[in-house]
Amino acid sequence: YDYYKYHPMSEITSWMEQMVKDHPDVVTVVKYGKTYESRDISLLKIGLNTGKEKKAIWMDCGIHAREWIAPAFCQYFVREILQTYKTDAKMEEMMKNVDFYVTPVLNIDGYIYTWENKTTRLWRKNRSPGPEDCSCYGTDLNRNFDANWGTVGVSFDCCSNTYPGTKPASEPEAKAVTDFVGSRKDIFLCFLTIHSYGQLILVPYGHPNYTAPNYNELMMVGKGAAEAIWKVHGMNYTVGASPDVLYANSGSSRDWARMQGIPLTFTFELRDNGTYSFELPEDQIQPTCEEAYSGALHIITYAHDKTFSGAVANAAVTLWSILSPTSHTFIFVWFQVLWLS
Repeated sequence: YDYYKYHPMSEITSWMEQMVKDHPDVVTVVKYGKTYESRDISLLKIGLNTGKEKKAIWMDCGIHAREWIAPAFCQYFVREILQTYKTDAKMEEMMKNVDFYVTPVLNIDGYIYTWENKTTRLWRKNRSPGPEDCSCYGTDLNRNFDANWGTVGVSFDCCSNTYPGTKPASEPEAKAVTDFVGSRKDIFLCFLTIHSYGQLILVPYGHPNYTAPNYNELMMVGKGAAEAIWKVHGMNYTVGASPDVLYANSGSSRDWARMQGIPLTFTFELRDNGTYSFELPEDQIQPTCEEAYSGALHIITYAHDKTFSGAVANAAVTLWSILSPTSHTFIFVWFQVLWLS
């Protein structure tokens, strides 16, 4: 399978099935909705079976049909974590503690439409018909989530690329994510949604009048991810809330996920800065994926360590407080062993 070329939906679907065949102990396909045109919306659930309820990481790609580099990255990400966990102790630890839920293409109808011919290549929205009085098709799925829906950065002209739909989660693709993630929101440590272009890492919120309660943490983690990206190929990614570094918007999946209580939610806008825009050449797939993987892994590792290393630290502090001073040396050594292992 060539990870450094763009693949039509039929090949991506076959690739997903092959991942299950190649890694049956850690990969399953989960169908969690249908598109407007009745295609299955599926994700790959990846993780080691521990017999316990696990925490989770969410990643979706291809919510906007024309952003082909995004599904390419989701496929690359899956390959990397599956190749890494058997030899890398940190990835193995994360695979034991969390499950990765990866949707390679969310807007399947729109993605298939972009492959029809040159005139459809830059289609953005899904393929549902507009209201009765509108002859145009499609809703912008990243304006369709119940997060300050319909307030800023949208157009209620149903022919517009930023048409938000008739109501929050009116579109089956947005509703599928809303239902699946919303019913499991307590297990998700972070929510990553992958787009192009612009070389940005966006934090909540898209509405200029609202600030995420953990904005400082989100910025710190985002800047760490941008630094990790820069170290790979020297590409600069800008970090910030959308109104500060791009434009105000509402109804995004990132903002919805943060409002659900998922603490670390980010939008990645991959290469480039406008030279090729949505038609990024295939020779840039590999470097784009390599750097984005490093950035995503920084966020995921932070989310994991905050949850699981923090639990170890809390346990050590608790034992320290209840045991006698003669036991403190033992506790200190125990904590060091756990921290370093």
